[in-house]
Amino acid sequence: MNTNTLSIAEFNSNSKLSNWQIVNDVVMGGRSESGFYLNEEGNAVFKGYVSLENNGGFSMVKNIFPTIEVNEFSKILLKIKGDGKRYQFRVKSNTNESHSYVSHFLTSGEWQIIEISLSDLYPTFRGRKLSIPNYPGQLLEEVAILIGNKKTESFKLEIKWISLK
Repeated sequence: MNTNTLSIAEFNSNSKLSNWQIVNDVVMGGRSESGFYLNEEGNAVFKGYVSLENNGGFSMVKNIFPTIEVNEFSKILLKIKGDGKRYQFRVKSNTNESHSYVSHFLTSGEWQIIEISLSDLYPTFRGRKLSIPNYPGQLLEEVAILIGNKKTESFKLEIKWISLK
């Protein structure tokens, strides 16, 4: 196994966020709002408000990038500072796939390093678990962070970096 790490995203005051996209539940009629920006410290901030109005209930930020071979890696690491809320980390092997592979993590309000085993990422589509194998751990084209806790809430998550290990 590889003991090196590979950076997927690292944020500083010069980072470009143009490859990051916000996807809110407005795509299905919901009313949630969110943004993604760099703060004064150079950290990426995913911040907003999740609304359950009009069958809404989620906000997501995603990054699509050229294919990365991940065979030599076993984990995703995130250096984040959250607000005590639960988030979902999502990956796609291929951006054309309709499903994502997900894992949940809980934030503490302090800086923390979240470690997610690639083999634990399970397939979902529109919030439903699928009966197909977990993430195959070969290719990676998209990472995303989603909040959708089935309640109305504001949220704020700072991200310093995301890497493979």
